[in-house]
Amino acid sequence: METIARGLAGVVAVATRISHVDGERGTLTLGGFPVEEIAPRASYEEVLHLLWHGRLPSATETEDLRHRLATRRWLPAGTITLLHAAAARRLPTMDALRMAVDTLQLDGAPARGGDPASNLSGAIDIVARVPTIVATYERLREGKSPVAPDARLGHAANYLFMLRGEPAPVEIVRALETYLVTVIDHGLSASTFAARVVVSTRSDMLSAIVGALGAFKGPLHGGAPGPALEMVFRIRERAARSGRPLDAEARAWTQEALASGERMMGFGHRVYAVRDPRAEVLAAAAARLFERGGDPSLYAAARIVEAAILDVLRDRKPGRRIETNVEFYTALLLHGVGLEPELFTPTFAVSRVGGWAAHVLEQIVEDTLLRPMSTYVGELHDRYVPAEVRM
Repeated sequence: METIARGLAGVVAVATRISHVDGERGTLTLGGFPVEEIAPRASYEEVLHLLWHGRLPSATETEDLRHRLATRRWLPAGTITLLHAAAARRLPTMDALRMAVDTLQLDGAPARGGDPASNLSGAIDIVARVPTIVATYERLREGKSPVAPDARLGHAANYLFMLRGEPAPVEIVRALETYLVTVIDHGLSASTFAARVVVSTRSDMLSAIVGALGAFKGPLHGGAPGPALEMVFRIRERAARSGRPLDAEARAWTQEALASGERMMGFGHRVYAVRDPRAEVLAAAAARLFERGGDPSLYAAARIVEAAILDVLRDRKPGRRIETNVEFYTALLLHGVGLEPELFTPTFAVSRVGGWAAHVLEQIVEDTLLRPMSTYVGELHDRYVPAEVRM
């Protein structure tokens, strides 16, 4: 029997200049830059240009992309109608987002591009509108009126404005921008591969992004940051009730969780054998954010809980390298920004759609159908047996 690469592990399917993940060394490069170098400094628009065009933009090019995104944030009337209907049913935000993206063609724009300029225009349309969809739906779910986008604001600042109904402080915007850049792309993840598979059939970008969203909403991919924060809160509350030091309570909680087979949210990664480099970037961003406001004790508690859990994991699972992953500090940072856990995964999608679009643009140029093989393991029969004589 042929060797099967379960989950396509270890299979190299495409060549890309967009990002590179080295799980053994614990590094992530975005467009050639280490994530720890570019994420705390660059704007989302700059990194979009980097991933889409292969280089950082000039000041003029940055302003041009910012303007093009800002003027395309408005949603078709039919999309808004769908969001109202979804809110009335209290559907999960990721389901509403997937359905709403599929309606963006209602403004009359063709789904299929063809030439590079049309494909790029389609990417801008989708990336500009995903934050509007998420913010609009969140406010509808809360029984509030949607907030119109503000073309004077950058991508991250406008997203917060539409959610909050007022401009966010500079430090909040910078924290969110660091997050959006950090998670914009991560190699050939499941959702990215889905997008490339769809467009490799010469389908359109809109269909590819919808396919990516379908993969992304699964809990094994984009859907787990919230529980990591809830874990910190639970452990802190237990320590307050028991009177024990937070470190001791975290160790006891971890022992109990492991004994019951509970998954440790925020720890371990399929790719990284060492600490997730995105966790380092977001930990530093969270530290800066909590130093300037909010609840600094929460950040301190999270660091104590993290250290205690890692100590127990190393003691209980000495043969495995289980380290902190991006979920742990994603949850802490987005909480500090003021987002509820229900918005963590949709906000992840607000960022990642830029990376998906980059891969779709790259796959269009590649123009090769992605079609892996399979090994048949079923039975073989010589002839068809009529139903009346089957045993």
